[in-house]
Amino acid sequence: MKVSENTSISMPMRNLISIVITVAIGVWGYFGLVERITRLETSDTLFEADLLKKAQQEPKNLEIYMLIEHNAKIIEKHQELLDENIHSQVMIKNLEKDVAEAEDKIEYLLNLTRKLNGNSN
Repeated sequence: MKVSENTSISMPMRNLISIVITVAIGVWGYFGLVERITRLETSDTLFEADLLKKAQQEPKNLEIYMLIEHNAKIIEKHQELLDENIHSQVMIKNLEKDVAEAEDKIEYLLNLTRKLNGNSN
């Protein structure tokens, strides 16, 4: 079979239209996919650029780290004071209990001494 300018092809019009529509849909889908990929790559590039720009703001970051460190030291001091106060509070309660027992014993001894001396005062 020889193909030339004068070669005729016999094809139903319905098949020709379906081939043209299929090619058009394929081209449209391909360009849509390429557009979507390009948009995502651009968005990713811009996001990375913004992230790098924010990461390079060192004075602000250093200031924040210094404030965090300062606050941590203050919290440690407060925790130590709180621990001391809790320990002191336990000691105070024990001392109050001891003083109350001593007062009871002194009162008992005073009453016993008064009875022995004959004083009822």
